[in-house]
Amino acid sequence: MARLQDILYKVHLKEVHGSTDLKVTDVQIDSRKLSKGSVFVAIKGEKTDGHKFFDKAIELGATVIVCEVLPKQFVDGITYIQVNSTNEAVAYMAHNFYGEPSEKLKLVGVTGTNGKTTIATVLFKLFTQMGHKCGLISTVQNQIADEIIPSTHTTPDAVSLNELLKKMKDAHCTHVFMEVSSHAIHQHRTTGLHFVGGVFSNITHDHLDYHKTFDEYIRVKKKFFDELPSTSFAISNADDKRGTVMLQNTNAKKYYYSLKTVAEFKGKILDNALTGLQMMVNNKEVHFRLIGEFNAYNLLAVYGAAVCLGEKSEDVLTSLSLLSGAEGRFDYIISNQLIIGIVDYAHTPDALENVLTTIKKLRKGHEQIITVVGCGGDRDKTKRPIMAQSACDLSDRVILTSDNPRTEDPAQILRDMEEGLNSAAKRKYISIADRKEAIKTAVSLAQEEDIILVAGKGHEKYQDINGVKYPFDDKEVLREMFEILGK
Repeated sequence: MARLQDILYKVHLKEVHGSTDLKVTDVQIDSRKLSKGSVFVAIKGEKTDGHKFFDKAIELGATVIVCEVLPKQFVDGITYIQVNSTNEAVAYMAHNFYGEPSEKLKLVGVTGTNGKTTIATVLFKLFTQMGHKCGLISTVQNQIADEIIPSTHTTPDAVSLNELLKKMKDAHCTHVFMEVSSHAIHQHRTTGLHFVGGVFSNITHDHLDYHKTFDEYIRVKKKFFDELPSTSFAISNADDKRGTVMLQNTNAKKYYYSLKTVAEFKGKILDNALTGLQMMVNNKEVHFRLIGEFNAYNLLAVYGAAVCLGEKSEDVLTSLSLLSGAEGRFDYIISNQLIIGIVDYAHTPDALENVLTTIKKLRKGHEQIITVVGCGGDRDKTKRPIMAQSACDLSDRVILTSDNPRTEDPAQILRDMEEGLNSAAKRKYISIADRKEAIKTAVSLAQEEDIILVAGKGHEKYQDINGVKYPFDDKEVLREMFEILGK
């Protein structure tokens, strides 16, 4: 329970009809979750508009309606609050309702196109190993110490997010590491939260179905750092061409990490093999279990954040050397015939290129690289031909297949991918819409010590087809095909 007037702190009010001196039981954006004494905040979503559910909300017991457009008629005994942005309003209200939990935690946000999950997950593992009780909010899963909570979005909605942070505070967590997506920033899901630090990984082509232009995508990511207070830290990748732009207007203390230029957190790759990375980090030689140049950047980001959080440099590097990465990120198995099968979440052109470039560097001789890759339906279509061409440029054989087609025709997605292929690429690929059959074909083509990359879904345990999530695990299917085909 909370007083309505108290949870309206920082909310920009346009009009109020009714009393704000009343007790409310909860704050909700989903009308199906309402009960007696609820506050219903009407959100204009991509598929539904909460403004259509005022009558249902009141019928279910809501006593307060927060909206951008007031109804033509008011119901007696109901308080109506008009605001410019219900997305922004619900973020402040949820933060206030749950007792401002982020103020009592060391909350670190990680944003960028690629690497967010690995950086957040490795930070969680690192600080847990160093004796802290931690929370994790990520694409793969949310976690309160040892308790795992399934994740449905990279960043939860504002109500779920603040409720989760309160649970973390109540469980006596001291540190929380959180992926911050561009959608979440744009939709104000993180508005009102207090971050002690922010980490930027990189920015490349993604989510243009939502943000429309790359400049807008950059602007939204930058907004996260623009809003950090002077008491916080901001760490950015100096080797990304927009790494300095991200921090140019922040009030936070600025730090950079780099493999190529001068930075507070400087790394150099000495050896990159399937056994891990041998690196110099701030003049100290360390072996890490993670693989690839992209993970060298992720490790430097983690190292920098840990030092900014007050941990000793040597302790951080010692603990980091013992840790593995996130599930579905360069996750590999080796068959009886020594065929290496790699599962990776790479679902952007840049991420796919990074993984394949790493694989090429790990090759000892003339092993074939066979890539299985698709593109998601109902998402950015402009990256489809680019990903197909990248796969063919960096692989010996390519099988184009379905990812999560969602409501789109898988055959059309494949046609969109094929449009990007030049004449040389067309000699390397085949299209097989059925993902399981595509993986089976890749395994059947592979010879001893060849490398198979299955890209796009990583940690996901389902395939989304026409609104139904069918069980599907790339790593398990790969393992099954090795056994069935005797590889």
